[in-house]
Amino acid sequence: MELSLLKEEAAIQIESSLKRVVLIELVFPVVLLIFGIYHGLMQFVYRSGLIHESSFAHIDYYQGLTAHGVINAIVFTTFFAIAFGNIIVRYCLKLPLNMKMTWASAILMIGGTLSTAIAIFSGQASVLYTFYPPLKAHPVFYFGLVALIVGSWIGFFNWIPNYLRWRKLNPSVKTPLAVVGIFTSFIVWMIATLPVAYEVIVLLLPWSLGLVPTVNVVLARTLFWFFGHPLVYFWILPAYVMYYTMLPKVAGGKLYTDFGARLAFMWFIVFSSPLGLHHQFTEPGINSSFKFFHSILTFLIAFPSFMTAFVVAASLEYAARKNGGSGLFAWWKKLPYFDSERWLFGYLFCGLLIFIFGGITGIVNASYSMNRVVHNTAWLPAHFHMTVAGPVFLSFIGMTLFLILQLTGKELKFKKLTVSVPWIWMVGIFISSGSTFVTGLQGMPRRTNLGLGLLDPSSPMYHPEWLTPSVIALFGGILMTLAMVIYFFVVFSTLLAKSRVKWSDPIFLKLPMSEVLHDESVTWVENFTPWIVAAVVAVVIAYGPPLYQILNDKNPGSRGFLPDSPAAVETK
Repeated sequence: MELSLLKEEAAIQIESSLKRVVLIELVFPVVLLIFGIYHGLMQFVYRSGLIHESSFAHIDYYQGLTAHGVINAIVFTTFFAIAFGNIIVRYCLKLPLNMKMTWASAILMIGGTLSTAIAIFSGQASVLYTFYPPLKAHPVFYFGLVALIVGSWIGFFNWIPNYLRWRKLNPSVKTPLAVVGIFTSFIVWMIATLPVAYEVIVLLLPWSLGLVPTVNVVLARTLFWFFGHPLVYFWILPAYVMYYTMLPKVAGGKLYTDFGARLAFMWFIVFSSPLGLHHQFTEPGINSSFKFFHSILTFLIAFPSFMTAFVVAASLEYAARKNGGSGLFAWWKKLPYFDSERWLFGYLFCGLLIFIFGGITGIVNASYSMNRVVHNTAWLPAHFHMTVAGPVFLSFIGMTLFLILQLTGKELKFKKLTVSVPWIWMVGIFISSGSTFVTGLQGMPRRTNLGLGLLDPSSPMYHPEWLTPSVIALFGGILMTLAMVIYFFVVFSTLLAKSRVKWSDPIFLKLPMSEVLHDESVTWVENFTPWIVAAVVAVVIAYGPPLYQILNDKNPGSRGFLPDSPAAVETK
């Protein structure tokens, strides 16, 4: 790909063992994505009222919804973050990784994923990706989650000795920006996964195993959202690494400012975690003042997104003007939107366009008053798809394909089809989420099989005003599915094609790393330690009082229930 773009880049030889493990970490979740995308399409079908049953093809509605969320939002993203981190740390620091730890990380994550898949597809873990109690899953599901998380921890811990060694060898040199971004992502991940690990190991596993009869629902949900919102930034930060360090190069320019990028990363460390209660505005058992405080903190996390919008736009303008662009706005014409030699541009650029609307609707969700209007309505998945299924998903699948090409030495097949994928996906997102925003404002619930009543004309609960926008949303979902069918066709056609190099030949990796236009040196954004300390203090202030209240409330706990029964029937 992009031979003219990469020919001037320095190449490093990748160890054959690292090549194999990273390819496994990339291809394994792409195979699972086939199931994740299928069940995403089925959600649109169910919610358009075309199916008036609780299952299709022997897969229950909530089984499919759980599979879609777990595969797309947790498994695919975590695998990619580890694979991408392995490559970034190896490429930028020029130091070999400990391959025993690298393989241990991958094996644990694969084992955990297969464990959760067995539980989901056997019908024993229809608990959605949030695995909210009192919905109870089989213990195998929770064991799988633990293995996936621990495997990701091992992957992160494996990079730290290399970073410390590099710092010792280069005491006066700034840490490469891509490494800063990857470490920021996993610092956020570590802070976020500690409470959810406690939830799973201490609360949910003993309850699922029958060792304790009940679970503290309020505590479990609070611990989940302690994890659940920072999880969004764990997803988005690898995309930000690409936006800052690669997109300017792919566009033909330079990163506008190094300081702005580093400040955005450091800001995420502090403010990504102490704001999870804004997901629990309607949750009983939590003082409203705590929720309002978290609402205020949530608005602070918008700052690095605004910073990124400025820095990336300035970088793209520089690239466009360097390529002959002129005028106040006409320079936009000089960006390589449909250049088949720079196909990666579309994946990153379309994600940015989608994210504009994801950010705006996220501000609505964070508002203590406006959230009451949209809470638990279809508005939420519409917003979610404009954040996670926009910049995160498109950048991840684009970089997955790029790294597969680099690590296999193969030529990309069907370049024009490859270029079309992000544009078709973006149109599908805008159609599906735009229609779903409308039904959300009309009160349509989320997570609900609407075909069983609310969109069944024979039902007394029928809402005809939801039908047209739901069918339009289905059309958008079909376009998104079409984009992914093309993507899978390109990926597997490329993988199965003959390689220009032998499997045993050494692989020399090149990444399109951007130069910096304004390379400022600001020491207080070049050291992780004070920002990590500030993050711990912020978490203690934000979560100490509500957790103290929850732990001291006389909560009788709850037994387990099935997800598909309005009567909340206890599981056996």
